Amino acid sequence: MADPQLLLQQLEREQGDLKKQLTIIRISEPISDVGNTDFSPSKRGSDVSISTLNDPTPASLESDLTHYKELFSKLRFSYLEQVTKEKFLRAIVGDPPLVVGHNENVELESQLAEVKAELKSRKEEARLMIEEMETMSRELARRYKNVETQMAQLSSLPESIENLESTIAGLRAKQVAGMTSSDPRSSQNLPLPATLALLSEREAELAALNRQILAVQNSLPRKIREAETTERECSVLERRKTEAINQAREARRKKEQGESDGLEEMGRWYKGAEQIMNQVLGA
Repeated sequence: MADPQLLLQQLEREQGDLKKQLTIIRISEPISDVGNTDFSPSKRGSDVSISTLNDPTPASLESDLTHYKELFSKLRFSYLEQVTKEKFLRAIVGDPPLVVGHNENVELESQLAEVKAELKSRKEEARLMIEEMETMSRELARRYKNVETQMAQLSSLPESIENLESTIAGLRAKQVAGMTSSDPRSSQNLPLPATLALLSEREAELAALNRQILAVQNSLPRKIREAETTERECSVLERRKTEAINQAREARRKKEQGESDGLEEMGRWYKGAEQIMNQVLGA
């Protein structure tokens, strides 16, 4: 198995070489001066500010690219203008002068239309190619950043692995010390057959508890209904008790104040009626 340290050092060396190859200064150098080692800002072929050569950035490169596009567009217009003037002057001062007829103009216009169509298709192909290259470059830049992040993480892995190994060794030592110093009859120090038997016993107890819980859950709705019925009956009895207490208090108050509540007269009347009925029935 390869040594992780050696692999990490090799990756770091390769990453260092890649950084040297993918520097933004190297990318920003003109194409004509790639092999020129004595390139200086004074040899630059435009009037763009040369301060960005010392510390180029993506923004400065984009600004330079925009400037070059505008410059080349102006140069192209000037070139076409000069070439057209030259051809026109050569045509009118030639001997004999070059005279172009209508038919020739029509033919040239048809050829020009074909050339323009081909140029348009070429421009579209170039635009698509540029977009594809930009997308690919952004994806490569993102991957390169991910690689750098992973390299930083890998550089910290050996130390983390050593710490984990030392922690594992300490835990194992504590476990061995605990096994030697603890009660040999403890459940953590049992041999495999005894451990399996204890596990089966605990599983049986757990199954019994689960059955009890299931039975309680099944009887729970009935118990809830019974409790609700009992609660309603208790509330009715409580209300009757309160009414009886209030009536007793009221009767006691009337008796203490000498008021008649009609119960005593009613009792005497019932008693007299009973005596009369007994006499009538006895006669």
